Amino acid sequence: MTTETVADLRATCADWLLSDIRLPKGVQGHPEPEHAWWRVMCLTGVDYFSTLGYQPGIAFLAAGLLSPIATLVLVLVTLFAALPLYSRVAGVSPNGQGSIAMMENLFPQWGGKAFILILLGFAATDFIITMTLSAADAAAHFIHNPYIPHWLSNQMAVTLFLLVLLAGIFLKGFKEAIGIAVVLVAAYLLMNAVITGVCLGVLWKHPELFATWKRAVWIQHPSVLGIIGLSLILFPKLALGLSGFETGVAVMPLIRGKNLESRVRNTRKLLATAAGIMSVFLLLTSVITSFLIPAKQFAEGGEANGRAMAYLAHQYLGNGFGSAYDASTILILAFAGASAMAGLLNLIPRYLPRLGMAPEWALASRPLVLVFMGIATLVTILFHADVDAQGGAYATGVLVLITSAGVAVTIYLWRTGSIRYAFLFITAIFTYTTLLNIYERPEGLKISSMFIVAIIASSLLSRALRSTELRILKVELSKEASALLSEDEDQLIRVVAHSPKPGEIQNQINELDSIDAFVRGRYGLTSEECIYFLEVKRTDASDFQHTLCVEGCRVGKNRLLCVQSPVVANSIAALLIELENHTGKLPHVYFKWKEGNPVANIFRFIFLGEGDTAPLTHEVLRRAIKDPKHRPVVHVS
Repeated sequence: MTTETVADLRATCADWLLSDIRLPKGVQGHPEPEHAWWRVMCLTGVDYFSTLGYQPGIAFLAAGLLSPIATLVLVLVTLFAALPLYSRVAGVSPNGQGSIAMMENLFPQWGGKAFILILLGFAATDFIITMTLSAADAAAHFIHNPYIPHWLSNQMAVTLFLLVLLAGIFLKGFKEAIGIAVVLVAAYLLMNAVITGVCLGVLWKHPELFATWKRAVWIQHPSVLGIIGLSLILFPKLALGLSGFETGVAVMPLIRGKNLESRVRNTRKLLATAAGIMSVFLLLTSVITSFLIPAKQFAEGGEANGRAMAYLAHQYLGNGFGSAYDASTILILAFAGASAMAGLLNLIPRYLPRLGMAPEWALASRPLVLVFMGIATLVTILFHADVDAQGGAYATGVLVLITSAGVAVTIYLWRTGSIRYAFLFITAIFTYTTLLNIYERPEGLKISSMFIVAIIASSLLSRALRSTELRILKVELSKEASALLSEDEDQLIRVVAHSPKPGEIQNQINELDSIDAFVRGRYGLTSEECIYFLEVKRTDASDFQHTLCVEGCRVGKNRLLCVQSPVVANSIAALLIELENHTGKLPHVYFKWKEGNPVANIFRFIFLGEGDTAPLTHEVLRRAIKDPKHRPVVHVS
């Protein structure tokens, strides 16, 4: 294979991997084609609805005979807490960033960025564990099927195969993922509806089952208040039934709408429809499983452990329908990671690259799919594809994100009237649920902490490596600035970097006059040469990209250009490049060496946007302009 062939092959692979950012889509291009809201609901539903396979069993193991009542609490929280909460989030953040974007607006600068990274760590925990846990659970259903040959009964191998299959679907494209999700969700919900209908018919024919359950409940819990109180205490153990809301908001960019308002309306339809469907199924399945399945079958090793609905399917509709339901459950669990992958692919590129905390290729979907696939593989190997070992981290990620959404919405609505107290109460509910879950399952917080540390470490490293990129999206010259620049007859622009200092105008004039005389004397410039002073007033240094607006004025006889920017050196470099493009001549810039420790100056540049400006400006120019002949001239004295 020749060198040219290898180069062509590499270029082809790179174009395929980075097609999202190499193929022009316009200023407001969409990451992927948009779809009807009900189709996107199916994408999120493969995760949300798939919990029907194991949620009734979890509810019975947690609450026993009170399972239907505890599930009713979960349904009430779903419909009257989580649903209105995320309907508000969708309205405030229509581009899919969710509660994290709201938190970013509420807490600016580096403190806010740190808070965002922590929330992204919990989001990554939620989404990645969704992928690995669902694949592992599907593998467990697969290998325990009596018709599966022994040589296929390796749970680790089956789990990894399912993850690779999921990654392959997303490498192919979102369209295929959503199309598959629609079929899987429709089939799975239809089968659950059939099982639920048949089992309700059995209960109708045998009303004594309800009387037996009622008598047993009163024997164990003779007080109504005791029943309600215990159900409220047990509710957090059922919190996995709330898993679909953050994902539903995260995939908003995939929802078709004529405008943002239409997209928000369609997203609210998605959330309300999904919550309604899930609430009906959760309540009814908790009733039929509690009444029709012996308690011992829910225990570890029992036939209904982790597969309560499958148990009923085999029991009341025969092994043929039961096997079909098993297959449907395996498929939807295997594909449940699709909604998580979609959420990650819409969430991560909107934050980390924009904040300079990830490489530019993180804006493309396919490289991210490969990265997430690698992380999911590592998590699966570390946890030996064990479903129970990952459950705590999954619940922790879900509940922290919902609680953060509650905090963000409450703060956002705090000055809008009495409605704020309703959302304050909702936030209190989810705060209680989160804290109790962490107390009872601390391993979830430990796993989430590992994701948070990894995200923060990689983000800071990326920010440091990308700090000398140009980072200025556009340079805009005001009329006053353009008028000042036009006064230079030869258009060989000479710029003197000057730190802005507060004080009386006469003191500023005297200082600028002194610097002007020094520069002319040092570099042999005549009095006819125009010199422009440039002052950069720093804004929020945690911002990475910025549009540079240049203002112009006179301070005494001196010409002064003023800009506001989060970073000094990059702004100077961007203005110099713009001046070269405008005049066709290389501009000159003059600096004074900055005193101080070089290492300290580097950290000041990364985190405060300042530092030793002269060498940093030169480095930014070197990275932006490869040909030295077309690079603005930097002078330092």
